[in-house]
Amino acid sequence: MDQAVDKQTMAADATPLTESEKNAIIGGVLLSMLLAALDQTIIAPAMPTIARALGHAEYLPWMVTGYLLTATAVAPLYGKISDVYGRRPTVYAAILIFLAGSLVSAMAPNMFVLVIGRAIQGAGGGGLFALAQTVIGDLVPPRERARYAAWVSGTWAVASIAGPLLGGTFAEHLHWSLIFWINIPLGLVAMAIINKPLKKLPIAAKHHRIDGLGAVLLVIATALLLLALNWGGSTYPWFSGEILGLVTGSAVFWALFALRLLRAAEPLISLEVLGNPIVLAGALSMFLLQAANIGASVYLPVYLQTVIGLSVSESGLAMLGLLLGTVAGAASSGRLIPRFVHYKRIAMIGIALAIVSIGVLSAIAGHASLLEVEILTTLIGLGSGTTFPVATVSVQNAVDRTHLGVATGVLTFLRTLGGALGVALLGAVALGYGLPLSAEGSQTHIQLTSALPFVMIFITAGITLGLALVAMMLMPEKALRGRDEAVAPVIAE
Repeated sequence: MDQAVDKQTMAADATPLTESEKNAIIGGVLLSMLLAALDQTIIAPAMPTIARALGHAEYLPWMVTGYLLTATAVAPLYGKISDVYGRRPTVYAAILIFLAGSLVSAMAPNMFVLVIGRAIQGAGGGGLFALAQTVIGDLVPPRERARYAAWVSGTWAVASIAGPLLGGTFAEHLHWSLIFWINIPLGLVAMAIINKPLKKLPIAAKHHRIDGLGAVLLVIATALLLLALNWGGSTYPWFSGEILGLVTGSAVFWALFALRLLRAAEPLISLEVLGNPIVLAGALSMFLLQAANIGASVYLPVYLQTVIGLSVSESGLAMLGLLLGTVAGAASSGRLIPRFVHYKRIAMIGIALAIVSIGVLSAIAGHASLLEVEILTTLIGLGSGTTFPVATVSVQNAVDRTHLGVATGVLTFLRTLGGALGVALLGAVALGYGLPLSAEGSQTHIQLTSALPFVMIFITAGITLGLALVAMMLMPEKALRGRDEAVAPVIAE
């Protein structure tokens, strides 16, 4: 009964948006998402300068880890909050938290305060990742939503390219704090753009509450797991007491979180969402795909430097093939999805192409030319890029609007967690075959007599892609809702 009332109230509250207002909202949330994505990449080239300015260089990795921990842990929480209290206040809260973290970071007098600022940034940035796609899901029906995936992929591409360039320029020629100061005006512009039109978005689920205990358990479980993945094999051996303790602690809190989901009157993540086979298979496919993609992309520059013989800057440019291929794959998939009844086949063909390409790369890794590597990595990106819009649209199309934020938050959470797991997994393979790397995959005068470590890294990534393909094959298909059905998406499911 309450659900029916909620649906009727939401439908009554909805005010039609013009196309210009929709574009303004999408532009604003993508700008805010760009800020959060930039702060994952902009910091790396400035880290030596920051260490000289603030001292305590031993804590530098925490600038990356602190951001990653909070950004990953809060993604599902933002989805639930936005479903209950509405997109506009939740987006505003995420932007303001991100800007507060930027301000703390820019004014940090020492490394400890800077790490705190980065953690605050992540607490806002993690919400922006999930909310950008959730808001797009509100505005555009699933049949047409896939074409916006190119915008999302393009945002990540711009961040991947512009982040290191801006970070290096600010640190070398101006001042490192500009890395954080630049977020303030851009964030305020994003808030101004979306302020008025975002008021017209209805609240998806009124008269509900947030499960605070469940949120705390989820954040702790995620943080402990990410610490284990980040420290394992670099700061501490994988089978050390510290890492085993973190993994055990994470498992305990995950078990408590699962118990809370079963017993809470209104759990943080709806059991209806978790039990949906489309959500489960789509999110698992994205998790595995990101594990392969992010893991391989971390170690690919090392391969280009140690085996192909490129410099650090040249290896960065050589990564453009993988990056631009991913954007092109997402854009192509987004345009094709509305034309196919069995739209998941687009992703299946794409993942198969990526598997074949990385298989060929592993076979010729010891004697490949730069041109061959560029062609193969571009094909890997092209193939894997097709999966992002398919998985996102499938998951969002599988739930009604009252659960859109939660479903998108779960997808974002597993996508980010998959990337962290992939780096750890391939790092363990690298160390096992004699490739000494730090947790971030940086090169430290590596001398290799064989390309075998990279062969095994590429094979492992290919196997992970194969598992992503299986998950996508097992994902049920549901006819995509069109524009007419999107007018009142919670009334007719």
